[in-house]
Amino acid sequence: MKKRHLQKLVLVSVFLLMAFNAPLLLLFNVSDEFLGFPVVLFYVFSIWFASALISFTIIRKYNE
Repeated sequence: MKKRHLQKLVLVSVFLLMAFNAPLLLLFNVSDEFLGFPVVLFYVFSIWFASALISFTIIRKYNE
């Protein structure tokens, strides 16, 4: 894998660190629900799923 593709994966990791930071999680810690789930739970799992999809795409497309 080339260095620029590894840099993309590092960028995804940095985004995850920022997305799962406590102050940002506390913004979504409200008593409302979205599609029957608490907002914070929906936020965590949607960010996790999106990052897994992006990482899979990068690895699948650029793995040599």
